[in-house]
Amino acid sequence: MEEHKQYYSVQMMCDVLAVPRSTYYHSLQKTASTRERENHAITKKIIQIHQESKERYGAPKIHRILLKSGLSVSLKRVQRLMTKAKIRSITKKKYRPYSSREKVMERKNLLDRDFSTTTINEKWVADITYIHTVRDGWCYLASVMDLHSKKIVGYSFSRSMTTDLVKIALGNAYSTQNPAKGLLLHTDLGSQYTSSEFMQYVQSRGIIQSFSQKGCPYDNACIESFHAILKKEEVNHVQYPDYYTAKLAMFKFIEGWYNRKRIHSSLDYNTPQTVEDQMKQSA
Repeated sequence: MEEHKQYYSVQMMCDVLAVPRSTYYHSLQKTASTRERENHAITKKIIQIHQESKERYGAPKIHRILLKSGLSVSLKRVQRLMTKAKIRSITKKKYRPYSSREKVMERKNLLDRDFSTTTINEKWVADITYIHTVRDGWCYLASVMDLHSKKIVGYSFSRSMTTDLVKIALGNAYSTQNPAKGLLLHTDLGSQYTSSEFMQYVQSRGIIQSFSQKGCPYDNACIESFHAILKKEEVNHVQYPDYYTAKLAMFKFIEGWYNRKRIHSSLDYNTPQTVEDQMKQSA
């Protein structure tokens, strides 16, 4: 009838087909099913969570947040709705400008891929990553992570990759966390971490050093993972004009997002700060 109403009147077609006019007009008022209305409401919430995460969350984390909000929905349904709405997590490969071919001396690996912990400030891992800026070229971020909470407990950002860079990062971590003596600090064999200046600094604070074996990155996988997240969720989507802009961005990502808002599947979908707070309350 819709296709032929330009040629015949609605009344005539209804008479010929023996269809009441009210039935015809009712058919035009398409009512969404309960399932369609639910999908629409869930999609709105998915979009909101996705945008609040700056498009960083994928289906598993969005699904977990929906469950915490009291909404009963399966992961597959969330994935299906996200695909339909063309929503996905932003990801880009991380990039290092070069790799070091320097000869290094093997040192003791006390961590030995044992990432288990019972509390905070028991085992820390540290590393350096590269951040590019338009005006100031490569800048460097040194980070220190607590293996129990996955929190970045200390960091430092600089135009040069020096021993001071890693000392400041560790100093920030030490002053904010005030760990007991015997804390294990694990790093790679980078010259900044193996320098006599840094090693003396570490020893003076009662910290025990541990080092990855040459060519074996697995012991430092946790801090490498953080730097990969930083690149995929922030750095690779932005062109920083200069050092100061990049420094502010690092602060916002680490303190404003990663430590206090980003949920982690390895932490039962809690934030690093939440885990640290729970440990302090139970102590």
